[in-house]
Amino acid sequence: MRRSIATVCLSGTLEEKLEAIASARFDAVEIFENDFINYHGTAADVRRLCHDLGLGIDLYQPFRDFEGVSDAQFRRNLDRVERKFDIMEALGAPQLLVCSSCAPDAIADDARSAAQLYELAERAARRNITIGFEALAWSRHIRHYQHAWKIVKEANHPHLGILLDSFHILSLGDDPAAIADIPGDKIAFLQLADAPYKVMDVLQWSRHFRCFPGQGNFDLVTFLEKVLLAGYTGPLSLEVFNDHFRAAPTRPTAIDAYRSLLYLEEAVERRLAAPGDEVLLNQAREAAAARVELFSPPRIPALDGLAFIEFAVDTESERALAQVLDALGFRRAGEHRSKAVTLYRQGDIDIILNAEPGSFARSHFMQHGPSICALGIATEDSLRALNRATAFGCPRFEGRIGPNELKIPAIRAPDGSLIYFVPSTQGSKRLFEIDFLLEDETASALSPTDLQAVDHIAQGLPQLRQDAWTLFYRAILGGEPGESMDLVDPYGLISTRGVATADRKLRFVLDVSDSDTTTTARTITQLAGASVHHVSFSCADIFATVERLRANGVSFIPVSPNYYDDLPTRFVLDDALVARMAALGILYDATAEGEYFHVYTQVFAERFFFEIVQRNGAYDGYGAANAPARMMAHLRTNR
Repeated sequence: MRRSIATVCLSGTLEEKLEAIASARFDAVEIFENDFINYHGTAADVRRLCHDLGLGIDLYQPFRDFEGVSDAQFRRNLDRVERKFDIMEALGAPQLLVCSSCAPDAIADDARSAAQLYELAERAARRNITIGFEALAWSRHIRHYQHAWKIVKEANHPHLGILLDSFHILSLGDDPAAIADIPGDKIAFLQLADAPYKVMDVLQWSRHFRCFPGQGNFDLVTFLEKVLLAGYTGPLSLEVFNDHFRAAPTRPTAIDAYRSLLYLEEAVERRLAAPGDEVLLNQAREAAAARVELFSPPRIPALDGLAFIEFAVDTESERALAQVLDALGFRRAGEHRSKAVTLYRQGDIDIILNAEPGSFARSHFMQHGPSICALGIATEDSLRALNRATAFGCPRFEGRIGPNELKIPAIRAPDGSLIYFVPSTQGSKRLFEIDFLLEDETASALSPTDLQAVDHIAQGLPQLRQDAWTLFYRAILGGEPGESMDLVDPYGLISTRGVATADRKLRFVLDVSDSDTTTTARTITQLAGASVHHVSFSCADIFATVERLRANGVSFIPVSPNYYDDLPTRFVLDDALVARMAALGILYDATAEGEYFHVYTQVFAERFFFEIVQRNGAYDGYGAANAPARMMAHLRTNR
């Protein structure tokens, strides 16, 4: 199946859009009318440009307010459409999108609409053009796809079919099941868009908040499955209106768009291949799978959490960060065999400080200062994990390998940092330690006050990049996103979203701010675009752990006494427990499923900090309600 995208999805000039689309490996485009109108060249020029880039032109769109009009207006509309046909012939575009009328004077007469669409299809047939009729979710009379299909059936013309747009169908809550009953050859075209759930006017929702598959909340897997069961074999095309995308760099957005189609195709391929109880449905799925070839990358191997966190440092910052780690209870566990790299350990946590000249870490340090430059993810099959990532368009990374050193597969993440896929053997995540000369571990048994594991990684992202990272973690690691939330910073709002694997061995928190003055925005500026702003460690007894760490000299943020005065008004808590939390600066959150105790260190070098957490029960959040207290405390102490 051809993969296509509407030019309206991207920022930039038409030339920039087409070049980015071709670079992202799309097969074809939809030419959005305004992009052509504002292009300084002819339709033939656009056709030649697309041909030179290896792109087909699948659709020209949109043509508005054609049907359901008076006879006089209909004659004027036929004159209008002939002009569009002239453009399409010069473009080499075989299909025209005609959306249901939104005009205030549109006539609610299905027979009239069908007759007018028949006449339009007759005109189109003379030019060898097909008409795709789309039900707009906010149109005057024809809002639902089943209504549009009724009119297309009544018109009964071979050059007229229904155009299905996932947003218009799913935003209204329509059940896509009936799509499977539409003959596949009468589905003229398919447009795909995801979206977060919004309680707002559907036109505004559509124009500003659509996103690519895998970035929103719509069930696009079921939607596309029904389309394929109908027998559709045409292009899979993206049509996304999004203010952020139209302001974001063109090429990264095009890459995200292509990755989103691959993500959706894989999910549907699994659905079509899945066994079921209904014989007829299984037969239909087998027939659909035989008609189309969907993207089927290597499956996600078992992932066993974070194998290590690597910091890029120089000599001075290495010394300072090593003191922080020592106070947090980490021990120096070994030196690299051939590089200026040191390993620190505590519990199941491995931290690497990399000060090697001429390395990737050094280039990362030169750009971002002391910062996290790489994460190691333990997996049963590192090669399969690597091949899956590269199938989704992630660049491989090949580092300098010394004698007798382990070669660990790696890719570049969206911010340019590295993700290593570390082979785990017999439940161990530490095969990479073959590269290190390890010190004696006889005194390394875990104590009740130790930090045990990495709970989550929190990232502060540049504006417009939260959706891209959400899709990255879903496609590459199989993470599932939680709901987006707004955090109140003293200088603006921060949008936060958690993404975690089903077993919660990997958790990431993605923060982004549209303001330039929030804590997140300032951290991104300080890090020059690097993303990780804090690492969260879990423990079994946070009170004992924090007491020990304070005695070690760890500096935690000072929380306002007013926070603890207010806490009993929000939760049923024992006064002694609240007093104990206040004495240690521990924050608290709870849901019906469990509790979350946590505390934050001061910021290191104005760039990142650490969090200590204790989860009780099945609490699955990240203490978002306490973010304002944390941000205010960091703001006050960093001034």
